[in-house]
Amino acid sequence: MLLKDKVVIVSGIGPGLGQELAYGAAREGAKIAIAARSTDLLNKLKDEIGKKSEVIAIPCDITKPEDCKNLVDETVKKYGKLDGLINSAYRAGDFKEIEDSDFSDWQETMNTNFFGTMNLTMAAVKEMAPNKDGAIVMINSLITKKPLPTQGGYAASKGALATATKILAKELGPKGIRVNSVYMGWMWGPPVEMYVNFTAESMGVEPKDVIDGVTKDIPLGIIPDDSDCANAALFLISDLARVITGANLDVNGGEFMS
Repeated sequence: MLLKDKVVIVSGIGPGLGQELAYGAAREGAKIAIAARSTDLLNKLKDEIGKKSEVIAIPCDITKPEDCKNLVDETVKKYGKLDGLINSAYRAGDFKEIEDSDFSDWQETMNTNFFGTMNLTMAAVKEMAPNKDGAIVMINSLITKKPLPTQGGYAASKGALATATKILAKELGPKGIRVNSVYMGWMWGPPVEMYVNFTAESMGVEPKDVIDGVTKDIPLGIIPDDSDCANAALFLISDLARVITGANLDVNGGEFMS
């Protein structure tokens, strides 16, 4: 198994990619700590995963440094170490063109996607550095490479994270800690399914018509499933990627090619 005996934290557990990262890490043999603000969803997922793998669920608001420290401390208390962190928690923000945006909403989005992610990353680094071993993966977005109207706040926050991640890879490499990014595009899961159904109803068309409009730009001809996208992050956490750091892995069915 790809992550046998590894201890991995997955933040941002929720419908879609977050829970698929947790399912995948458990499937690949990791002992995991899952974190989110919603205790109901956390406990539900803990019960599901706990039937097959070791898992703890820790409520965590990543915008609060004390919550991040508690998450790492509880993970190490339970398992004795921390090998990997997958930063999946995010805030989408409002969907407005920049000239119509309320920048207080941008600040909230930045506080989660950038500063919150950095809070949790730094808490993990403090644990990993003395052992000179660790892997961190940032879930980033195609929006930073293929801009779309109305997503300025979200894209700006992910752009800031992308730049900081490259610096982290340089700074933490000598400490044995790898830092990489995966850039997700369209992912088929509950959030996108809701979007497709809502858009189809609004436009008076069939869901297939909306999907066809998306997939026409994707060479593989499908909206990649979020579980398949999760596998890319799991690879970068694993020892198969032990000499990969500072990488930007595009996971979008070929919609964007650097």
